[in-house]
Amino acid sequence: MTRLVIFDVDGTLVDSQAVILAAMRESFAQHGLAAPSREAILGIVGLSLDQALWRLAPEQPPEMRGRLVDGYKRAYQDNRAHHGAAAGSPLFPGAREVLETLANTPNTLLGVATGKSRRGLNVLLDDHGLTQLFATTQVADDHPSKPHPSMILTALAETGCSPDNATMIGDTTFDLEMARAAGVSAIGVNWGYHKPEALAPHAQFIARDFGDLGALLASPGRAA
Repeated sequence: MTRLVIFDVDGTLVDSQAVILAAMRESFAQHGLAAPSREAILGIVGLSLDQALWRLAPEQPPEMRGRLVDGYKRAYQDNRAHHGAAAGSPLFPGAREVLETLANTPNTLLGVATGKSRRGLNVLLDDHGLTQLFATTQVADDHPSKPHPSMILTALAETGCSPDNATMIGDTTFDLEMARAAGVSAIGVNWGYHKPEALAPHAQFIARDFGDLGALLASPGRAA
């Protein structure tokens, strides 16, 4: 029976915090606003941008939040154009090896569920040479923001996998709450942007590094 292993991207597969922080701070500065704290910005990673800015600037009118979204997108794209997607968002140690091992494991399919745009995800996966490893990729352009289960439900439908044979892997509570809403198992990772203690109530396991994660996924009965 085929299983589906779905990965979040930012904070799970790649460490994009530097470019996210820089782009968000630049957008706020361009509009004459004080930027939120590092902790606040990293705390919204994974949400769709409109939801992220609602949380970061709830006192601002919708028009200003829309301009902040646009400013963030421009700053992020400028960084990517100057430095390359892979350079700004390097893979965490061991990520490539685990992905390649899983992709070559019989009856295993890989997926992505991310708050990134389709364009942003495609460029990132292409730059890292990972595009061909994923059977399904779900992005913010096509779905409600996490933790709504739409991304996972669509990935299941596209691959023909059942919830009982699917696992969501992520670094934020949004990822793990999405997994619960979709009826799939969840693994948290402790190297991302939400603290492990916040993830623990929502996850079957918390992986310490990619070696630990690879072992979890290779152990029958420990993860879907």
